[in-house]
Formats: sequence, C-alpha cells, structure tokens
Amino acid sequence: MSIRGGANASSGMGVADHSKSTYMELQRKKAYRYLIFKIDEKKKEVIVEKTGSPAEGYDDFTASLPENDCRYAVYDFDYVTSENCQKSKIFFIAWSPSVSRIRAKMLYATSKERFRRELQGIHYEIQATDPTEMDLEVIRERAN
Repeated sequence: MSIRGGANASSGMGVADHSKSTYMELQRKKAYRYLIFKIDEKKKEVIVEKTGSPAEGYDDFTASLPENDCRYAVYDFDYVTSENCQKSKIFFIAWSPSVSRIRAKMLYATSKERFRRELQGIHYEIQATDPTEMDLEVIRERAN
C-alpha cells in the first residue's frame, strides 16, 4: 500500500522527498551526525530544518533544538561496546517541550507515526518534553 501523494487530515503531514533522501545520507553514508526536521504548515509536510556535520557532537545537536517549539530529530550515536567494538545506533527523537504551543504539540503528535514510518532503520525512539529526558546518559543507556 502506497502512502505517497497528498496527505489528508487524518494522516497528518506529508514527508518531503528531501527529508527522506537526507535521512538516507545519514543512515547509509554517515554524511551527517544529526538532522532536525520541522513541520512546514503552509506546505503541509515535514522538511529538513538543519543538518549537523559528522564532526559535531551531542551538545551541538541539543543546542540546535528550539527551547519552546516542537521538532523531530534523528541522531546517529557512535559508541564503543564493552568488547571494544565500534557501533552506531540511530535515534529518533520527538522533541515536544512542555512550554510549546498546544497547537504545535498536537500537530507533531498526530504526524509523528507517519513520519517515523518513512525513516527505515531507526533503532530507538525517545519522546522528550525537556532536555533531561534526552540527556546523553539516557541515549548511552538505551544504546547499550
């Protein structure tokens, strides 16, 4: 069943092709450390707001999220296992700060599942309403 084409009210927002292709570059080519996605209400689709280069770290990523508005984000977390193996896990983060507008929270909540389904290869999902819920320690614990 294809979900391409226009989004109706019940399915939330569409997903820009650019969003999918940028995600694939992160996933397959390690072209980015993180991606921040925003809902463009005029276009009725999820677009890429910011990309983080592979050299950027977790602090750069969290600093890129707005304090008072919702976003979707993907973070490619590299770590070393106890057996000394280099691994990486892709996190999907639904950022919905408690101070953001009710309308924004609703919009992001109703569109999340559909958007998340478009991104193949996500290992973990985190819902965060404040920075402590997506602290680097939280990410590290989930990845191991």
